[in-house]
Amino acid sequence: MNGEELREALRHEMEVVASPPPLDTAAALGAARRARARRRTGWACAGSATVVLAVAGVAAVGTAGAGTPGAGTAGAGGASPTASGTKPIPGPSGKASAEPWPTGPDGRPQEDRTARAGTRYDQGVRLLNELIAVVPAGYVVPENPANQSVDDDPPRSSQAQFEEKVNGVDVWRYTSAATVAKGDRTGRVLVEVHTRGNKLPTEPCALTRQFWGMQGQCQVVSVGNAKVGVVVRPTTDRRFEQWSAYRHRDGAVTFVAQSQFFGSPKRGLEELPFTVPQLAALAMDERFHLQ
Repeated sequence: MNGEELREALRHEMEVVASPPPLDTAAALGAARRARARRRTGWACAGSATVVLAVAGVAAVGTAGAGTPGAGTAGAGGASPTASGTKPIPGPSGKASAEPWPTGPDGRPQEDRTARAGTRYDQGVRLLNELIAVVPAGYVVPENPANQSVDDDPPRSSQAQFEEKVNGVDVWRYTSAATVAKGDRTGRVLVEVHTRGNKLPTEPCALTRQFWGMQGQCQVVSVGNAKVGVVVRPTTDRRFEQWSAYRHRDGAVTFVAQSQFFGSPKRGLEELPFTVPQLAALAMDERFHLQ
């Protein structure tokens, strides 16, 4: 085949094959726009799904936190006022009792350990009055303010609390405390009585160290023929600087404590109200011997 025949054959083939349709620019632009719209829709849906998942996650965390103590709410250990609306005297907490509380003056069991009326309550008030009566000359005992907050320790306080029943005998604990002031300086004195039947130890220093679980340097002081334990210097717990303890013949126990400070240590008393012999004698004083 020469060159002329080759050209003729190629021309024939081109005439037989159908020509491609002309380019439609409008159709091409429409297809492109539809593809772009589909892509945008996909992105929007994906973004919405992410937001929904995030909101669901936050809601789940919030729901879990609402049932967890400490997640913006007071836990079971939050402070709360007592039923009487007054702050109890700090001290050892009583043990749980399966027996009914003692009967109050209304003939019904008390609501809790603390007597708020009746003979036991009156005994606690009497103990406070006797404590104020022995405060040395030169000191004053401030009155309780009318607007006393339940979160603050009042200058004067008393409490009668049922402890337990031992061999059919009700054991009570009476605690009375008073702030003592000299000028602009203040300290604290306190008397606590455990009635007969209590399980406290007998040896003078072992008994004295039972006071609120506090420890310290103890010495035995003779008051007549009696032996009284006196902690003259505490170890780490310094709620009180000195305290004495005495077991009466009927088994009742009296603690007498004093502190040079009440409130700010910078405004504490220059000296303790009682000497060690006086503190020992007060533990034996019949005015602090309650039944």
